[in-house]
Amino acid sequence: MNRLKEKYLNDIVPSLKEKYSYKSIMQVPKLEKIVVNIGVGDATGNSKLLDAAVNELEQITGAKPVITKARKSIAGFHVREGQSIGCKVTLRGEEMYTFLDKLISIGLPRVRDFRGVSPKAFDGRGNYTLGIKEQLIFSEIEYDNVLKVRGMDIVFVTTAKTNEEAYDLLEELGIPFRK
Repeated sequence: MNRLKEKYLNDIVPSLKEKYSYKSIMQVPKLEKIVVNIGVGDATGNSKLLDAAVNELEQITGAKPVITKARKSIAGFHVREGQSIGCKVTLRGEEMYTFLDKLISIGLPRVRDFRGVSPKAFDGRGNYTLGIKEQLIFSEIEYDNVLKVRGMDIVFVTTAKTNEEAYDLLEELGIPFRK
């Protein structure tokens, strides 16, 4: 079993149950899934950039990415409906905890001038979104093979009802929030 999942079951569940005085452990919020998304806006002109992004996302997460398509045409961005403009991976279970562990222990400490992640990026329903400016913070990515430095969005979907519950859950899992 993954060490973060073990920590969740043995330490976090009892502490959150006590703090919010839940009657059942089924009420305790848990991490449901992590969605990692890379938008490749310039894939409209060069399809190799999308292939590179898919490749890098697969190396980082260990799962096969799904290519995302534009929902509607936007002339200002030179995008047509149905055109491939990015890729995403949804991680659940063991893969999710492995990725989270890697993000917290290896990825985030390698971010330049890192002082913690913003505690303001919650959506009001207990989900948290984290933006990363470059994919090079992950050790799987070799600098020499990178065509273009690009960022990614990481969305933590929890079963928490409020932002405060989600904040406590993610903080206890080890996400370094800015004080």
